[in-house]
Amino acid sequence: MDEIRQLFSLEGKVALVTGGAYGIGFAIAEALAEAGAAIAFNCRSQAHMDTALKNYEEKGIRAKGYLCDVTDETQVQNMIADIAKELGEVDILVNNAGIIKRIPMTEMEVEAFREVVDIDLVAPYIVSKAVLPGMIAKGKGKIINVCSMMSELGRETVSAYAAAKGGLKMLTKNIASEYGQYNIQCNGLGPGYIATPQTAPLREPQADGSRHPFDAFIVSKTPQARWGTPEDLKGPALFLASDASDFINGHILYVDGGILAYIGKQP
Repeated sequence: MDEIRQLFSLEGKVALVTGGAYGIGFAIAEALAEAGAAIAFNCRSQAHMDTALKNYEEKGIRAKGYLCDVTDETQVQNMIADIAKELGEVDILVNNAGIIKRIPMTEMEVEAFREVVDIDLVAPYIVSKAVLPGMIAKGKGKIINVCSMMSELGRETVSAYAAAKGGLKMLTKNIASEYGQYNIQCNGLGPGYIATPQTAPLREPQADGSRHPFDAFIVSKTPQARWGTPEDLKGPALFLASDASDFINGHILYVDGGILAYIGKQP
């Protein structure tokens, strides 16, 4: 039993969770902290930072926040240097920061498309590039890219998001291919539809009390017949961050309640 517990222990590790202020990122950071890791996270605004630090404190988690725009390479390099000085070299990177813009492709401005790709794909490249030298020097490291079902599927109004998440899947595989020789594992975590503040408008009841059409659609397409929760991602994230996954590389672990395995009910 002690050997199994040790496989999942993160004692002495430093974990950076980008966008770890709330939602999925906060839940993952909480799981890593409960396993013993020291937590670093970033925010782009002081207001979000203050709220996040309060939430971590209420959970009894000691977390260090850094103001940083992860699409800015200079800011990222400075953040990684500060983390190394204050907490130690990053052992575990979770590239979680991301946005979605639900706009039909023909109505979407190119600038909006680029913004999604910059945050959801270019930023993970920038942050991974910044932590890899330290991981190579240690001869060990874990990178977890928060992908999506949209890494595999398309849907109306999410062209930029699907393109970025599909690219992130392939970036994951490429980092594994290029740096696996240094005992660095890079894997993806692919959430299904998760009940977070970002998806709350898709779950609001209609004026007549009936389910939102999209809410009903997702539940009907999910074998487990429910939305996921941020807590559903804690175990999978811990697995990919721990020694238990040392021979798993370039894999995308979908946590979707079975949507990708299911063709759906006959009408």
